[in-house]
Parts: sequence; C-alpha cells; structure tokens
Amino acid sequence: MGSSNTPPPIRAALFDMDGLLIDSEDLYTICTNTILRRYNRPDLPWPIKAQMQGRPGPQAGAIFHAWAQLPIPLEQFFKEQLELQRELFPKTKPLPGVLQLLESLRERGIKMALATSSHKGNFHLKSRHLPEIFMEYFKDEHKVLGDDPRIPAGRGKPAPDIYLLALSTLNKTLEEQGETLIQPEECLVFEDSVPGVESGRRAGMQAVWCPHPGLLTEYRGREKEVLAGLTGEHKEDEEQQLQNTEVEVMEGKRRVGLPGELDDGWAKLLETLEDFPHHEFGIEAPKTKI
Repeated sequence: MGSSNTPPPIRAALFDMDGLLIDSEDLYTICTNTILRRYNRPDLPWPIKAQMQGRPGPQAGAIFHAWAQLPIPLEQFFKEQLELQRELFPKTKPLPGVLQLLESLRERGIKMALATSSHKGNFHLKSRHLPEIFMEYFKDEHKVLGDDPRIPAGRGKPAPDIYLLALSTLNKTLEEQGETLIQPEECLVFEDSVPGVESGRRAGMQAVWCPHPGLLTEYRGREKEVLAGLTGEHKEDEEQQLQNTEVEVMEGKRRVGLPGELDDGWAKLLETLEDFPHHEFGIEAPKTKI
C-alpha cells in the first residue's frame, strides 16, 4: 500500500473479538473437536484452523467441511454445534491484558470500535455476560458484526471492508461533533488471525498481530509475511473490485485493497496484550490532571 513512509501516530483502535479480546477461539476448538471425536475423526489441526480463523461463518464452514468429511448431513452438524456453543460461549473470559489496554487507550483519547466476523446471535452469546468490555468501551454504533448488511456478500475478512466500515462509524460520530476525521493510516487494527491482519493491512491501516501460541507456531518463519498481509488469504479474483477504490490520506491518494510490504514498520507482532507499548504507536501518555 505504499507504506514505506513512517506511519503517523494512532488516533483510533479497531478490535477483532474472538481470540483477541476473549478466549472464544479455544471454545470453538472444544466444540469442533467434541463433534469430530463423536464420529471418529481426528482433532482439528492448526493448518486448517488457521485458515478458518477470522473469516465469516460460511467461508470458515466451507473450509472445515471440505477437510472434515463428516458422515452426517450439514444440518445435523450445525444442530450439534449450536448446542455446544450455547453451553460454552456464555463462559468466555477476557484474555490477559485486555481490560487494562482498553482503559489505557480510553485515558489517552483513542477512539475505539469493534470489527468481528461473529454474527449477531453468536456475538451476544459470547459478549452479553461481559458488559465490562462490550458495553463499557464500545458504543453500539461502533460495533460492526459479521452479518452487518452494510458489508457486501463475500466481502468479510480478509477483504478490508469490515475495518473500513468500523472506521466510518467513528468518523460519523466525529463529524457530528465537528472534529477532525480519522484517516485509515491513523488506525491500529488489533487481530489474532492471519486473515484479520490481512484485512487491516488492505484497509490501509497499521496492525498488531497477537496470535494464539498454536497459530504462531504454525507461521513460524513467516511472521513478516503475516504482518505485511502477504500470505495470500485474499483471493485474486477480488482484486478487480478494488482497482478503482481510493481513500484520501495525508500524503495524497492511497489505493485501498493492497497489502503492505515486508518490514514496512506498519505492523507489529505481540505475544500478549499485557504491558502494551503505547509509545511505539505514537500514543501519548494521558495528560496529568491539575
């Protein structure tokens, strides 16, 4: 995306949810492996799980079923999956460092929005019991879910649409308040998944990749590709839809839809959200109250 320039200070943080804010990715794995074992199939391996992570349900489901080859109709699988999810998802917990990070960003005046591939029903199962995250730090108008009608069909992560939409919700509020709008490169996308990082980079944004240890092991040696959004998750036939899409940025026009470059400094790998290095993203300490 022509991002060899030094990135500007961050004004907005856009968050994925599953496996980033809450421990739901591990619960997804438990649900899936429970069903696989019922039908004498092996547990879900990381190479397949890595492809599914961050994607909308239909795309993730297609990847899973092509691999699993379960001896039951899809309807039966979804029924059994839903039963397990209804039992486990209300038990999600914040991941380490999440509450401290959200509070520290708010103290520093960083605007925040949620951009999750989870559809409305699953989102509420996983979040309703955690108002200290999802009510305290994210206004309803700044929550973008995977089944949001404003996202065109087939344009979920790793396409950039969901993060651009999340930014637009923040800018709508800023516009109403008469404040300066936030540019894509002033946004920091927080992601645990590889398609999610690519989505953020293709939106022209900076990114933090905080992966599950199992996923990090799977991509060992390819970390720089992930951070640049160059793992090829975004399909070439989608590029034609993006060729004429541009956004205003500080240095002129930058095309949306293109990934970053290796070692361009616009994305960082963090193994935890604890002790977040605000200064590395140009996020100033909160002003001392007199």
